[in-house]
Amino acid sequence: MMRFYCRARSFDLIAAAVASLAAGACSGSGDDTGSSVTGSATGATGMAAGTGGNSAASSGGGATTSGSGAATGSSAGAGPASGAGGNAASAGGASSSGGASGGGGATGSGGTGGASTPIAEVVDVADVWSGHPVEFALLTRGDRQFVAYYDDERRMAVAARSLGETTWTFQVLPTTLGWDSHNYVAMAADELGFLHVSGNMHNVPLIYFKSTVALDAASLQQVSSMVGTNESSVTYPEFFAGPTGSLIFGYRDGGSGNGNQIFNVYAAGSGTWSRLLDTPFTDGETQRNAYPVGPVQGPDGYWHLVWVWRDTPDASTNNNLSYARSQNLVDWETAAGAPLTLPITLAESDVVDPVQNDGGMINNNTKFGFDAENRPVIVYHKYDSSGNTQLYNARFESGEWVAHQATNWDYRWDFGGGGTLVFEIEVEGIEVQSDGSVTQRYYHAQYGGWGALRLDPVTLAAIETIDPPLPYPAALDMPESTTAGMVTRWQADTGAGPDPSVSYMLRWETLESNRDEPRDTTPPPTRLRLYGFRAR
Repeated sequence: MMRFYCRARSFDLIAAAVASLAAGACSGSGDDTGSSVTGSATGATGMAAGTGGNSAASSGGGATTSGSGAATGSSAGAGPASGAGGNAASAGGASSSGGASGGGGATGSGGTGGASTPIAEVVDVADVWSGHPVEFALLTRGDRQFVAYYDDERRMAVAARSLGETTWTFQVLPTTLGWDSHNYVAMAADELGFLHVSGNMHNVPLIYFKSTVALDAASLQQVSSMVGTNESSVTYPEFFAGPTGSLIFGYRDGGSGNGNQIFNVYAAGSGTWSRLLDTPFTDGETQRNAYPVGPVQGPDGYWHLVWVWRDTPDASTNNNLSYARSQNLVDWETAAGAPLTLPITLAESDVVDPVQNDGGMINNNTKFGFDAENRPVIVYHKYDSSGNTQLYNARFESGEWVAHQATNWDYRWDFGGGGTLVFEIEVEGIEVQSDGSVTQRYYHAQYGGWGALRLDPVTLAAIETIDPPLPYPAALDMPESTTAGMVTRWQADTGAGPDPSVSYMLRWETLESNRDEPRDTTPPPTRLRLYGFRAR
């Protein structure tokens, strides 16, 4: 089974990959994150929740080079990565018995897939940590490709290659992962091509690396600060390109129930960071904090941002779904166009749905889509009048937010507490198809995993259940590891290569989250692979 990390930017990336490939042919004591794989290149900044993150631990660095050759073995993590596996020669790509590198899976040393397969390329990267889910990063820039991950010794590392090559160079960075699923890795390149990497943070001082040579992971060096203030308790790093193309870095300053959202902007010419805003974006007034998703640049030209407020580290205390939009990321307004004064407090928020504590809404499971009129549609879940969890789509109509119930599930996801939660329900934004129809994907653990709906474009009511589209052969969701409880993870590309018909994704396997607590036994590593999927 495949699961998505419930961080908004990564979750949206998968949605974008689905759309792109289809178009080509047709808190311990803190917050919660979803232990679930990824997805939109629209710039959604997901804020998964939690406290009790791990401090950075020192480890050795240095660049190494992998060998090349065919991927072998029927189980991921059978040994160190030794190069590239070739492409599957069947439509299924990988068989359930052998996966991408076993008997019936991908073989060879970098050949191209036949006409019947969407797999354009398969390349082994490395063996990686599998004890709990934590999100990796994939960046393609021109003909260069970079993977940021935690290796089999839990060290943060960056692998680099040129497209078409089957070997990687590796740069190990001086920070080591504990057991916290909040401590993902974020990576980006600025306008001049210099690499920026940040991660392994959950209410700890900023951990940030920058390359001294463009598109050269071997030159990554740790930088102690960006701006110099509000960097002692950092969580949820996110890089994205702003309206002028400048690199933006967003993060939470503080902890769950008492934190503020900060945005920095990078001046590539001088190589320096400064505050994008003179004040934090939101202010919980020491009584709560906002968990934002976004900003997402919509087809209407606006940047859209949605968030829930959360009163305590207990995940059941999410409340008051709220919204703001901007044309420049500096001046913000409500859906009605009324100016908002920063920092935004709960009292001044444009509240989409006044869901209260214990109302069935959770941070990070709030996503954007856009209808045929380019209006933002916010998807989330909450309890209905019977106490069951339902999916809702909210849209600003005739001067007010209107919530449209899309499901009629007979199940209550009753969640709470701190630490990383295993998400039983996950949501994606609506998508308008080429024929004008509106579709929406979701994940529901009690109803068979991934599903999809066709919605009425006007009322947003569900018309029918449809097969959920995937950007890869479904057989690749089958775990290869023989360790019980392994789940397949996917991470989509935040960049793009020179061939628009090929989208890249990472695949690896981990156990589910364990509330950010150590396990009694440590599972063996699994194999991290890069897949190139061709539009069908």
